[in-house]
Amino acid sequence: MPISARSLDQILSSASPASPLEVIAVLGGIRKEIGRCLQAPKSESADRVDSLLSLLETVHGLEEATTRIESFLDACQLFYMLGQPFRAIQPTIEAVRLARAISERGLLRKGLNALGIVYADTGNCAKAVECYAEALELAQELGAIEAEAATWLNLGVAMMYVAQYREAVSCFDRALAVCGDDPRFGIARQKAHANTALCALHLEDYGRGIKAAEASVASDGELKSPLDKLSRVLREHTYARLLLEVNNLEEAKKRCQIAKKYAAESGSPRADIVAAIAEGLYEVQSGQVDVGLSRLSTTLERARVMSAMHRDALLALVKAHEIIGQPEKALGFLRELMEHTRRQQQDNALQHLRIHLNSLESLKVSGGQGATNLERREAALRGQIAEQELFRSRIEMLERLAVTAELRDDSTGEHSYRVGKLSSLLAAEFGCDDGTCFMVELAARLHDIGKIGVPDAILLKPDKLNDAERHVMRTHTVVGAELLSKSNIPQMQMAEEIARFHHEWWDGTGYPGGLSGAAIPLSARITALADVFDALTHRRPYKDAWPLDKALLEIADLRGKQFDPQLTDAFLALIPRIRREHGDLDAYLGQAALNSPFLQARSKIWDTLRKSKDADGAGSDSRLDLQR
Repeated sequence: MPISARSLDQILSSASPASPLEVIAVLGGIRKEIGRCLQAPKSESADRVDSLLSLLETVHGLEEATTRIESFLDACQLFYMLGQPFRAIQPTIEAVRLARAISERGLLRKGLNALGIVYADTGNCAKAVECYAEALELAQELGAIEAEAATWLNLGVAMMYVAQYREAVSCFDRALAVCGDDPRFGIARQKAHANTALCALHLEDYGRGIKAAEASVASDGELKSPLDKLSRVLREHTYARLLLEVNNLEEAKKRCQIAKKYAAESGSPRADIVAAIAEGLYEVQSGQVDVGLSRLSTTLERARVMSAMHRDALLALVKAHEIIGQPEKALGFLRELMEHTRRQQQDNALQHLRIHLNSLESLKVSGGQGATNLERREAALRGQIAEQELFRSRIEMLERLAVTAELRDDSTGEHSYRVGKLSSLLAAEFGCDDGTCFMVELAARLHDIGKIGVPDAILLKPDKLNDAERHVMRTHTVVGAELLSKSNIPQMQMAEEIARFHHEWWDGTGYPGGLSGAAIPLSARITALADVFDALTHRRPYKDAWPLDKALLEIADLRGKQFDPQLTDAFLALIPRIRREHGDLDAYLGQAALNSPFLQARSKIWDTLRKSKDADGAGSDSRLDLQR
């Protein structure tokens, strides 16, 4: 009797165990069926693939590992194409685990790249960068030029997601260098130019952006597939936006017309929205204000249904009302944008946190041979130390999100760690016990996690914020506290208090609640001093770094106004002592950042870029100076 005599569904439902040959046949059948779903992706395919993945996960050991890995990766691609990236995370993690177990470097690179894509698409850019850093090393070891270029592109996109546009451009430049003039890599070059153009638009480097946009559309041949046409619409949209910034209305109109043509041919609702945004902005800037605003308003209504385009439509209306001198209406759309961003980022963060906590729980109860380092530590330690280690593990994901939220303010990613350490030292100076100091350090690292909900237009603004923008900015305290309160992690009260109250002032003139004096939680009063001092002594988009002595004078001047008088006195004594004992204040306070997997991966990537620049004879890249 042939192996196929028992169908896949029969074997799935059978009480009798499958033979080794049947297992091989079943795994091959699963791979083929997932492949068929991938060829014609439909929403109903997702549940069927989930049931197939459940069967795959019952196979233990390394049996037919390659087939299982490919099946997991096909499932990842299907979920991604269906717009369900969170469902893609677990099968991709399993693919990476198996590839690592069998030391299959090619599949491991492929799995890490796929995992980076779904992490980035779901808002966890820190984990994405960690995956890409390892994938990049593997691609270079394997001499896989196309794979290396693709990873540099993906890295650049991840950095764009967290508004690190200069770093993103460096990644795209490297992708272009890797591709060279090889005709096989034309698509990769096209993507690199297109993304560079988009970064240049955000950086207001319009000359470079226009050159990159022109290069991104120059090499197009005949566009046949809807996906190719959507890609062209996106590139023409960026091109038109750049031309509008330099007031080249005639050429911008041409790009809008090309975008509109390909959007109609593609049949893609997303392409229609992208083309309409470009055309609406052109009409507003060319004097057809009523027509343009009407078009953009209609587009926003359509984009609200398609959440992926909601943000772009809101940004366009903000821009349009700024062009015509209606800042109040622009602010209204900016507030809607913030609410949309807050809701989306908070939902993403909580989903990632649930995945992380479930992973910790499954590792904790696995026992025996599969015992983890955390489990072994818990078994060896007792009482408070074990609880501290468990708490540290539980907030690891939130810590990553807090660091990426801060990158827009502090490009090194070390601000949160410095504030945490300095807060802990100040707590000790004030007489807090060791357990409290430990909790203050970890909780204070999360003080600005609410900035994940603040639009780039405000957080990256180089000029002074107006009153309305300042009001939007201040909501990050409530956003952060709300996120932490929903984290479902025990012992998060202190972190929630710090996030909510670290901008309250001793004299009652702070925000969000106007608390004063001892009504402000002690942990928040401590963190407020550490946060302001670190912000003063480091560069921000809106200010240069202050000398340390000037910052201490400012802190002293705010004693009894912004800061608790007793804590201020302790702080002013603490900083000079740390300088005497440890010399480099940043190096000492930022030590914990050296243990961050995200910052380690990021540092490794920039080291690779520098070495590549030197090997190419180009010297150091000034765009990377922010990584010092």
